[in-house]
Amino acid sequence: MQTQKNQIGIALLGCGIVGGGVVNILQRQREVLRQRTGVDLVLRHVVVKGKEDYPPNAAELPMSTDANAAIDDEKVDVVVELIGGTGVAFTFVEKALKAGKPVVTANKALLAAKGPELFRLAREKGTCIAFEASAGGGIPIIDALQRGLIANRVDALLGIVNGTCNFILSQMTQKGWSYDQALKEAQAQGFAEANPTMDVSGRDSAQKLAILASLAFNVKVDEADIHLEGIDKLDAADLKFADELGYVVKLLAIAGRAKIGGDAAKHQADPVSLRVHPTLVHKSDLLAQVSGSFNAISFFGHALGHALFYGRGAGRMPTASAVVSDVLGVALGTTREQFRALNVFVDQTPRANVLPFDQLESRYYLRLTAKDQPGVLAAVTKVLGDQQISLASFLQHEVDGGDAVPLVLTTHQAREGAIQLALQQINALPTITAPCVCLRIIDQPKEFAQA
Repeated sequence: MQTQKNQIGIALLGCGIVGGGVVNILQRQREVLRQRTGVDLVLRHVVVKGKEDYPPNAAELPMSTDANAAIDDEKVDVVVELIGGTGVAFTFVEKALKAGKPVVTANKALLAAKGPELFRLAREKGTCIAFEASAGGGIPIIDALQRGLIANRVDALLGIVNGTCNFILSQMTQKGWSYDQALKEAQAQGFAEANPTMDVSGRDSAQKLAILASLAFNVKVDEADIHLEGIDKLDAADLKFADELGYVVKLLAIAGRAKIGGDAAKHQADPVSLRVHPTLVHKSDLLAQVSGSFNAISFFGHALGHALFYGRGAGRMPTASAVVSDVLGVALGTTREQFRALNVFVDQTPRANVLPFDQLESRYYLRLTAKDQPGVLAAVTKVLGDQQISLASFLQHEVDGGDAVPLVLTTHQAREGAIQLALQQINALPTITAPCVCLRIIDQPKEFAQA
């Protein structure tokens, strides 16, 4: 282990929302952090693309537009990458690692796409990568998976990991708004970008799940391994029906073992189900009560049981909190030692044995739009029965006028492939006037079951 330095020089690449928060903490908390850790964090360079990107307090900072010079500076001990994306960010992270300098990043897209390559390079050069802020914002879930929960065989990891989507769904649920109304409000309040595609398509959640699932299950997960459905096609009517049935709709990122049981060695070969999609969560589940831009991640381990990590999953200061914590971990030597000693990173682990999505077993919510005439339900239930799918509940409202009515069904546990085949057949029935809506239901953990 290298001797700890009392003064650590930092090169900050990118000074946008999160970068500005990092500057704020390093300036205002510098003395407090020095007293707590014995380490003096010195901001040597703040690098942006051009002078037009200088922050309002640029005169107080060591501003620069030359990332290469900042990385090469002998007084720089840690490189913090907050540029985002997989272009120049990759170039600069690679350069820093080749120079043997540790990197702190919040860049989930970069780690999801280039993680194995970058972790391998860091190991070869005797340095490390810290990435707490890449998933969960200010929630210390990465550190928990690497250290605090390492004694557990993980059976499931699931949760709300995108604050934009959770804000939109909360507005739709609580105010009865349409998706478009809720998205506009999210943009007005700064929760959603002008182009919200990464968030609402579910890709942001999938990239975070790739990082979290890789650590949790000690396997290499690619973004492409994850079944993906976003919230951009959700109809407010389904959130209302879900409410009547006792559920809330959330965009969940879900990773779970397809089989439970047997000894720990056997579980290493268990297939892992990986998916991001809108999900009906029972109102008695703590995840159903997570509103606005907050995130929450449920962990299920064989020894601990259930734990919930809750907090702000994005934003200037929460994410900056995680970044600075990583900088301190690097400065104190603990991060480098963990990186060297642990065999949990994607450059060392085997490819995930991913459960084919059509083999997923789940409960389902189905909304059909059908002609208001006798025999419709009988025809539908026959199709479901032929696929060995049994109904758990049925909901129909009386309607005034018109010749089409919504029929809402929920199923017991069924296989995804059987559901999809049944839906093809149901949609082909002459009495069905619009494609069926299909959402998955996640059973509440036993800890939350009503007596």
